[in-house]
Amino acid sequence: MARNKFDVDEQLESPFDIRHFKRAMVYVNKYKWRMIFSLFLSAIAVVIGLFAPVITQFAIDNSIPNKNIPQLLLMAGLLLLTIVVNIILATVRSRIMTKVGQDIIFDIRSDLFAHLQKLSFEYYDNRPHGKILVRIINYVNSVSDVLSNGIINLILEMFNLIFITVFMFMMHWQMALLILAGVPFLMLFIGVIKNGQRRAWQAVSNKSSNLNAYLHEGLVGVKVTQLFVREEENAGIYKNLSEEYRKKWMKAVTYNNLLWPTVDTISAVISAAIYFVGLVVIGPASISLGTIVAMGNYASRFWQPIMNLSNLFNSFINTVSYLERIFETLDEPVKVCDKENAGELPEIKGDVTFENVTFAYDESKVILEDLSFEVKSGESVALVGPTGAGKTTIVNLISRFYDTTGGRVLIDGHDVSEVTLKSLRSQMGIMLQDSVIFSGTIEENIRYGKLDATPEEMERAIKTVRADGFINDMPDGLDSVIIERGASLSQGQRQLIAFARTLISDPKILILDEATSAIDAKTEKLLQEGLNALLKGRTSFIIAHRLSTIRNCDKIMYVSNKGITECGTHEELMAKKGDYYKLYTTSGQ
Repeated sequence: MARNKFDVDEQLESPFDIRHFKRAMVYVNKYKWRMIFSLFLSAIAVVIGLFAPVITQFAIDNSIPNKNIPQLLLMAGLLLLTIVVNIILATVRSRIMTKVGQDIIFDIRSDLFAHLQKLSFEYYDNRPHGKILVRIINYVNSVSDVLSNGIINLILEMFNLIFITVFMFMMHWQMALLILAGVPFLMLFIGVIKNGQRRAWQAVSNKSSNLNAYLHEGLVGVKVTQLFVREEENAGIYKNLSEEYRKKWMKAVTYNNLLWPTVDTISAVISAAIYFVGLVVIGPASISLGTIVAMGNYASRFWQPIMNLSNLFNSFINTVSYLERIFETLDEPVKVCDKENAGELPEIKGDVTFENVTFAYDESKVILEDLSFEVKSGESVALVGPTGAGKTTIVNLISRFYDTTGGRVLIDGHDVSEVTLKSLRSQMGIMLQDSVIFSGTIEENIRYGKLDATPEEMERAIKTVRADGFINDMPDGLDSVIIERGASLSQGQRQLIAFARTLISDPKILILDEATSAIDAKTEKLLQEGLNALLKGRTSFIIAHRLSTIRNCDKIMYVSNKGITECGTHEELMAKKGDYYKLYTTSGQ
C-alpha cells in the first residue's frame, strides 16, 4: 500500500523530562489560590471520611453487643453525615477545578495561537497543517485535566495516604505494618514498566499527529482527490495510518492495564492476610472483631489512593508526551521578528533598494546571489522569468516574510530588518495568487484590510477592482455569507474580493503576485483600467504570467540565474532580443 510523508514520525526524546512540568506550573500558578482552596475542601472531606471505620468499629464492639439501639442509630446517622459532607465538598471542589482546567486550556491555547501567528513562512512551509492543529486542539485538551485536577489529586492522595497510615498505626500498629508490606512490590513493578509506558504514549502522540495531518490534507484537497479518482488509494493510506495509531494505542493501553490488576492483586492478598493474621495468628483474645473489620476497611482505603496514584502516574506519563509537543511549538524560534532596538518606519514614499542581497532557503538552495537594484517611488516594476527563479522571493524580502542571508533591503533608506514589522507591513499591500477568503460576510473579508474603513472607501475599492458587479448580483450583497475558504465563490470572485481587501488599506507599496491569474480576460481588462489609476503615485511590484498586462510598467526585470539578467521597458527589452524577447514571443502574447 502507498505511503506518504505523514508516515514519518517526529523524533522522540528518550528520558522523562521534569522540566516540562516545571514550565507547565507557570500556567498553574495563576490559579494557585483557587487550587489551594479546592485542596483544603478535599482534605476536610478526607479526614471526615477516615472517621467512618472508627464509627464502624465502635458500633461493632460496643453498640451491637450491648444492644444499644439509640447509640447504634446515632452511629448510623454519623456515618450518613460523613457521606453527605463528602458529596457536598466533592461537588464544590469539582466545580472549582473544572473552571481552573478550562482557564488553563484557554491560556495555553492563546499562547500557542499568538506564537504561531509570529512564526515565519518557513515554519509552515516545512510542516503539514494538520500536525500543527492537533497540538493546539487535541494535546492541549489532554493536558488540562492533569494540570488542574491531576495536581490536586496527586497532593490529596498523598495526604490521604499519610492520614490513613496515621489512623492505622493509632488503631493497631502490627496490622498497619502488614498493610504496608505490599508497597515495595508495587514500587518495583512501576519502576520496571515506566520507561516502556512513556515511550508507548509518545508513539501514540506521533501516530495521532500523522493521522490528523493526513485527514486535514485529505479534506482540503478532496476536489483534487475526486478529480484524479484517488479515493481508493487515499482510503488505503488513511487505513494504514489508522491501523498504526490503533496498534500504538493498544500497546500503550496494555501498559496502563498492567497497573490496576497489580494493585488489585496486592490489595486482595493484603486484605486476606489481615483476616488470617487477625483471627488465626493474633487471635480474638488480643484483637477485637471490630478492630479487624476496621483495619480491613483501612486496608481498602489505603490501596484506593495507591490505585489512584497509579492512574495519575499513567496520566502524567501520557501528559509528558503531549507537553513535549506543546512546548516544542512554543519554543520554535521566531526567525523573522522585531529586533530589540527596532524603530518605527515613518510614513514612506516608496523608494526600494536591494544592496548585494543574497538569499537561500538552505545552504544547498541559493535563490538570489549578490542582487542589487533600485526602484524609485511611484514606479511600477514587473518581475518576469522562469518558474523558481526567485520572483516571489524578491517581493517576500521587501515585505520581510523572510530575512536576507546577506546584504540589505532598504525602503526610503531604512533597512527593513531594523524597523518593526507592523510599521513596515501596514504600509504595504500584498495580493497573492492563492487568495485566502475567511468565513464570514463579503464586507468582513474586505474590511480585513482596514477595519475602520468608511462606506465610501469600501465602495471605491469595490468599484476599482470591478467586484461590484457580482456582489450586487448576490442576494444579500455585501452581507452575503461566505463559507470557509470562499468555496461558494468562483476563484476569480475570490481574487476580486482579495483585491478589494488589499486596495482598501491604501498601501504605499503594492505587490501583486500572479494576482489576476484566475480572472477572465474581460474582467482583467476592466480591472486593469481601475488599477492603472490606483497604481499612479504608488510603488508597485507585479508578477504576472500574462505578459500583455505588464507592457506599460516603468520597468520590467527578467529574473534568472540567481539575479536580474535584463532590466528595461517593454520596448527596450524587445529591441535587445534577449531573454525577455524570447519569453514574450514564445508565450504568444
